[in-house]
Amino acid sequence: MLLIVTHAAAQSLTPNILPSEARDDANPAGGMISTPASLPDAPLARPITDRKVIDKKFVAVMATLGGAESMRFTTRKLVIEREFAAGAPWVTSVPANPPMVARDAGIFAAELLVTYELKKPHSWLPGDKVIRKLWWTYPAAMAVIHIKNGVGNIRTQGPGGCTSVECAMQSQ
Repeated sequence: MLLIVTHAAAQSLTPNILPSEARDDANPAGGMISTPASLPDAPLARPITDRKVIDKKFVAVMATLGGAESMRFTTRKLVIEREFAAGAPWVTSVPANPPMVARDAGIFAAELLVTYELKKPHSWLPGDKVIRKLWWTYPAAMAVIHIKNGVGNIRTQGPGGCTSVECAMQSQ
């Protein structure tokens, strides 16, 4: 996220500098000729990469996706811990948090980059206006999927319909 914001800020702060010296193509020795720099009468059009991409809507949609992914991650971690504590044979150990967080942060960063690129205008892409209008569909669909997975994790029941470790231990 920091790289995207820094890149966008650097592009918007780059000034349009008019060269005061231009290379003389007619001079084979490569000498420089001096030309007077004049300011244009009308303001220059802003470059296509200078338009604002990260706005309130972008932040809200990506925050929703991040919240949904956090819910899925947390509930799945709790399910694995409970299954391990209950002695489920398919859970041999509880994974450490840092590698899981790093992996999921990398996935979220990739989703953020894809969404940023979908929303950013591209002059070379045919149908770019349609794509830019529908930039929010991917994060919205993924948020729904993550929420459904999180709710499924919350509803996970132990053997015999038990929802607590104590109940599962009594049934054995």
